[in-house]
Amino acid sequence: MQFLFQEDFLPGGLQLQDDLDVRFARFCALYPVQKLAIPYALELSRGTMRNIDRIDTLIRESASNWRIERIASTDRNLLRIAVCEMLFSEDAPDQVVINEAVEIAKRYGTEDSPSFVNGVLDAVRVVIRGTGEPPRAGADTGAQA
Repeated sequence: MQFLFQEDFLPGGLQLQDDLDVRFARFCALYPVQKLAIPYALELSRGTMRNIDRIDTLIRESASNWRIERIASTDRNLLRIAVCEMLFSEDAPDQVVINEAVEIAKRYGTEDSPSFVNGVLDAVRVVIRGTGEPPRAGADTGAQA
C-alpha cells in the first residue's frame, strides 16, 4: 500500500508502467519490507497499476457520492489493492480481503476509514460477483509465467 501511495503522487500517477520493477526495488531498499512479502506485493502493485482504470471504475461505481480524487489517498490505495485482490487473486476469499482491508484502515486511516472501506468493498464484491464480472482466472495481474 505504501508503494502505491507514493506512486499516486508522481506525475502520471499509477498509469506509469515504465521501470515499475526498478521503482519497486528502490522502494524496498529504502523502507523495511518483509522479504517474504516482496513477490506478492510486487504482483499486487503490477496488477493494480495495469488495471487501474477498471479498478477505479469499480470503486467509483461503489463509492456513492464520492469522486475517486476526493477519497483520502490512504483509503483510495487500500481500496485499489483490495479490489485488485478480489478481481485477480485465487488465494483469498472476498471476505478475507475485505476484513484485512478494514484492519489496515483501522491502523492507517481516519476514524471513518474502516466503515467506509468496508462499505465500498462490500459494494464492489456485489458488483463483481453479481453482474457477471469475469472470474479471477486468466486476468492480467502482471504476474510473469
